[in-house]
Amino acid sequence: MRLTLRRALAVSAALALVGVLTPGAAYSQDDPRSCNDLMGADTPAFVVCTWLAKPEEALGVALFWGADDNANLKEATPSDGKFLDCSAPGSVCPEAPGGGSEGDENSPFPEGAGEGGAPECEANQPCSVDGHGEGGDGTAAGSERTGTSTPTPTPTPTGAQDPAIAAAAQTPAGQAITAAKAVQLRVWIDTELADDWKAGTETFTAAVKRIGALASRPEVAGIRFTSQLGYNTTFKTGEEITAFVTAASDALRQAAPGKRLGIHTVAPELACGANDPCKAEMRKRYPLLTPEKIESPLIAGRVDQLSLDSGLLYGGYDAWKINAEQAHLNQWIQVRARSWDVLAQVAAEETGLVGQVTATKIATRLSAPVKDGGAQQVNVWTSVQNAQGAVSRLTAWDQLKKLLPIQRRLAGVYNPASPETDVTTDLKKLSEVFGQIYLTTA
Repeated sequence: MRLTLRRALAVSAALALVGVLTPGAAYSQDDPRSCNDLMGADTPAFVVCTWLAKPEEALGVALFWGADDNANLKEATPSDGKFLDCSAPGSVCPEAPGGGSEGDENSPFPEGAGEGGAPECEANQPCSVDGHGEGGDGTAAGSERTGTSTPTPTPTPTGAQDPAIAAAAQTPAGQAITAAKAVQLRVWIDTELADDWKAGTETFTAAVKRIGALASRPEVAGIRFTSQLGYNTTFKTGEEITAFVTAASDALRQAAPGKRLGIHTVAPELACGANDPCKAEMRKRYPLLTPEKIESPLIAGRVDQLSLDSGLLYGGYDAWKINAEQAHLNQWIQVRARSWDVLAQVAAEETGLVGQVTATKIATRLSAPVKDGGAQQVNVWTSVQNAQGAVSRLTAWDQLKKLLPIQRRLAGVYNPASPETDVTTDLKKLSEVFGQIYLTTA
């Protein structure tokens, strides 16, 4: 496929970001914006870390735009910028090959077809416009047109034909999906299939069928089918984890085709940064959670989203004099250096914002994972239940509302079986600060 102007510009921009166009600044050990010291000694030589905004700068930016009820953001106007006017006399603007139609990689038409037309076909040979084996006149490949035409029947929605999907819509979880759709929340099903898998084929098959029926609705974007994978005591070996993830992925892709699949886990070693004793200890404590094991299902294409929990980052590294802020930085720089976002969407899981928290804590915890591009999304728990059954709930609504510019990157984790008021009222409130919702289901 020909390299269009659009792709060339995108490649140029990417090279500029990683410092290819300014190698002296990017690779200099004396560069004040270098963060190479946060990466381990085994980091490949081609991976270079450079701060786009230092931590204190990023926090200052967030507080500046969020101050006084977003006053600065409301008063801001678009930058004049520098644009090339292709209609001005003397201006020379290159054209993308094909003028945006024939042969353009962004065009819906195949090569050889003009807009609204069809490609030329060899004489007496069927050809396909959409890749489904139809002739150029819309008949099936190899068939003949007759003097009469049979109208194509309008397909009946799958949900109307499948009693399981219709029944699932009437369950509490199904009604929560309907309520989330009404307030324009993008929905993920958040469930746990590990115990069902260990219970045997019959139990696992029934659970997959139940979740598949819920997820088959068009408003559902994906299914997160396990949490704390490798951190809890459900599995004892890496082989067990691989077998479970493989079975769950295969079954769910068949039960709910087209839906994205996700897992939740912890990556203890990454927060150590370049501290080798810390990394060695974390590998000893959590042998199922080495970066290589976490990466394995991503490389295999078993999952489309990886959520990394932030719980260990607060106090888990005090023995190595790594505070929570440094642990955050270490983890997300390591994630970015490993290019996990190329293999799957990476999300941060934030459980520590329930109860009373300060505006600074909100800004730091929600901005840290995304400010350097390590995570594309932050999942925020809206309630936490302790061992005694007491439930703490998210209360920082005013602070969260100030983060409206990144609302689509924020997702709430919500259990409809334990509502604060009722599911409809709760989801309406959550939609004011979150763009997505993870509905916890049994």
